[in-house]
Amino acid sequence: MTDDNREDPWMRKAPPPRASAPPPAAGAGNGKPGWERDLLERLAFASLKEQRRARRWGIFFKAATLLYLVALLFLFNQDAWQDDGVVTGKHTALVDVRGVIADDQDANADTIVSGLRAAFKNKNSAGVIIRINSPGGSPVQAGYVNDEIARLRAKYPDKPIYAVVTDICASGGYYIAAAADKIYADKASLVGSIGVLMDGFGFVETMKKLGVERRLITAGENKAFMDPFSPQREEDRKHIQSMLNTIHQQFIDIVRKGRGDRLKESEELFSGLVWTGEQSMELGLIDGLGSSSYVAREIIGADKIVDYTDHRPYFERLVERLGSGIARAVAGMVKGSLQ
Repeated sequence: MTDDNREDPWMRKAPPPRASAPPPAAGAGNGKPGWERDLLERLAFASLKEQRRARRWGIFFKAATLLYLVALLFLFNQDAWQDDGVVTGKHTALVDVRGVIADDQDANADTIVSGLRAAFKNKNSAGVIIRINSPGGSPVQAGYVNDEIARLRAKYPDKPIYAVVTDICASGGYYIAAAADKIYADKASLVGSIGVLMDGFGFVETMKKLGVERRLITAGENKAFMDPFSPQREEDRKHIQSMLNTIHQQFIDIVRKGRGDRLKESEELFSGLVWTGEQSMELGLIDGLGSSSYVAREIIGADKIVDYTDHRPYFERLVERLGSGIARAVAGMVKGSLQ
């Protein structure tokens, strides 16, 4: 007897099929473990490679810009380029004496003499102009320059040197000018002041009014010589006057030696007065009226003028011409290209 409630094994339903795992996505490491790390490494190397490429191009463009600036400045400043102190082409050498002549000023003997030596030494310089715009200064510094001009004239007898006065050539300035072959100035220039001075102040009466007592102890009878807080002694004044007279006579001798028969001697010539360029020519203090360009073109015969005054490194002069803003940019380029 068959049990109708019992399930027929042939009629049993098969279980539903299980869902299969999805195929690995393309580029996902083909299902291998660690594909995420491999992908990250590839991305990191690609980024690093791109950074290196960008850096190389950055250095290239910075270097190209720097070379362009240097080339541009070279084109506009060819006269300043020197090769071992030799400027190519016939030219007139120029050395400036500007401002107060003193050891701690721009117009000091070392700077002026260095420029003069380079100017005379250059075989392409047809002549030298020492351009003066100075109220004077130290007789010692001026004397150094005067002596050096005399030495260079003897060493290079075929190379003339001319002094050209701009606004003023007084005292120590004229001390230097007197060593030149000839002196030129503008008709309104101020020339002369052939004299020597020493000035100061005395505060003795002021101290009395303020009730200030001067306490001074010295070892040496004249150690407090010309002390401004003590009464002036007659022997001190005479000693100073003697020194000034000696230096003044040295100045007069230098002028007479340099100018010779061209001087028109008079009582006022060495009194310390100054004269205009026209008056100076009548007195024999100068030889003619003219500027630096006139002397270079008409007297020396080489209108191209090269300035020998500044002997700092050329790159430093370039930086000054560029200005502070561009200079910082160029310095940054150089620094970046070296890293």
